[in-house]
Amino acid sequence: MRSVLMAWGVVLAAAAAPGAAAPVAFTAAHMVDVVAGRTLDNVVVVSDGGRIVAVGPVATTPIPADARRVDLGGLTLVPGLIDMHVHLTADPTLSGYRSLEFVPAFATVLGVKHARTTLAAGFTTVRNVGAGNLDDVGLKQAIERGDIVGPRIIPATYAIGATGGHCDATEFPPDVTVPTPGVADGPDAIRATVRKLRKWGAEVIKFCGTGGVFSKTDSVGGQQYSQAEMDALVGEAHMLGMKVAVHAHGPEGIVAALKAGADTIEHASLANDEAFALAKAKGAWFSMDIYNDDYILAEGARNGVFAESLEKERQIGRAQRETFQRAVRAGVKMVFGSDAGVYPHGDNARQFSKMTEWGMTPLQALQAATVNAGEALGRAKDVGALAVGRYADIVAVAGDPTRDITLLGAPKIVIKGGEIVRDAR
Repeated sequence: MRSVLMAWGVVLAAAAAPGAAAPVAFTAAHMVDVVAGRTLDNVVVVSDGGRIVAVGPVATTPIPADARRVDLGGLTLVPGLIDMHVHLTADPTLSGYRSLEFVPAFATVLGVKHARTTLAAGFTTVRNVGAGNLDDVGLKQAIERGDIVGPRIIPATYAIGATGGHCDATEFPPDVTVPTPGVADGPDAIRATVRKLRKWGAEVIKFCGTGGVFSKTDSVGGQQYSQAEMDALVGEAHMLGMKVAVHAHGPEGIVAALKAGADTIEHASLANDEAFALAKAKGAWFSMDIYNDDYILAEGARNGVFAESLEKERQIGRAQRETFQRAVRAGVKMVFGSDAGVYPHGDNARQFSKMTEWGMTPLQALQAATVNAGEALGRAKDVGALAVGRYADIVAVAGDPTRDITLLGAPKIVIKGGEIVRDAR
């Protein structure tokens, strides 16, 4: 334990150290070019100032004379992984009413732990689609200052939703009230809420278009915002230059959100052929959390998950996987979104196996968590590929992940911004 803490201390010191460091040249036996869909041999990735300044075959790629060389031997390099749907301040063992035993600041502390665990698992960028108390903004600020260790965070702050809907607190009797800053009804109130969240630090807007599994009293697929309300929300966010993610299980809510112009559909459990066609026509992405059904049904009751929620999960889990399979066959664009926080952080990569089991090739699954996710975030110049100009975020595995996707669950090296943050060789 002492050696692990010392290692993280070195990372923190490096992240906070002032001044310009020398370039670093990482050499390795192999690298997956996720854009071209091919594997290169005997490669080098040169990082300077946290970004990639050169990448390619060792024999032909110029390496600065003052570069520090780090040989990663026979490992295979892939871009830092991106999870498009996490809740860093959520703990699956504190489901149902169990979280009420703790003060709000406890979630912030958990977020520090989960951010470190997520980065060590190879996920160098995450989109945090819903947190209380602006915790995800606080985590992002602390990580960027070098005060704590964690991935790059795209925060949504509070998820927006209708009164009595999935993003409201519906598990209490009428005489118990709790703060619900994201609850808004009607186009004007929704527009004002989008503006407020942006002011508070949101970089993406997430809203609840249908019911959900973990809300106690609603129908899992029932639509919860009208078309006019969704149009107002998405229009306002896009006017402000923000992407929109919509929690949506049922087909009516998914179709309405796509018509409004939502950028990513989260869960998409019961999407139909109309939704597939609209997503393709609109250029939208599906973010489908098809691993966590296993964890929820195995551990949910022990973790305090409401009985109503477990029953909804039984109804929707396999259906979502079958929808994923049909969506892949239909050519719907996919990103990797795990819903980590519903199951333990750090286990994000377990979803890759489910993605290949239900219709993707290993390369497609890897692309969903790299180049596709970078594009869906609107940050393709920064993340998603090992290419000049992007952040030097790199994961190294022992073997070929385009043949064995499970290798991504056991990274040997994790590099963020040109700094090694995990070395498990």
